Amino acid sequence: MSFLDKPSWNMMERSLDASTLRQKVVANNIANVDTPNFKRSDVSFEELLHNQMSAATPSIEGYRTDPRHFVIGNTNTELPNSEIKTDESTAVNTNNNNVDMDYEMSLMAKNQLKYNAMIQQMNSEFKKMRTVIGGK
Repeated sequence: MSFLDKPSWNMMERSLDASTLRQKVVANNIANVDTPNFKRSDVSFEELLHNQMSAATPSIEGYRTDPRHFVIGNTNTELPNSEIKTDESTAVNTNNNNVDMDYEMSLMAKNQLKYNAMIQQMNSEFKKMRTVIGGK
């Protein structure tokens, strides 16, 4: 049994992966702010996760100790992967580039705050495990 093989850990891992990918995509958008005909990209993870966890899926899942037990709740435990989407429909500049530097910088700051919060959450979980295992 692995202590880290839990749905909450998997969700935190996927969220950190999405945040890392979003940072790279936003940095690429900023680097190409003056490139003619460049179209900005964005990462969608939270929307996909929200759609998967929407009201259509039951919020309670039963714990099974034997594979012969009845399945209660959602049987799809696979978390969605991040997707990069390109915005082809808009143009901010006269050279058909749609990168808005103010928006990208605010998106980068928002992403950094999310990343820091997830790291704090993971550190807190590690501290709890250390306390349980070591008793300190």
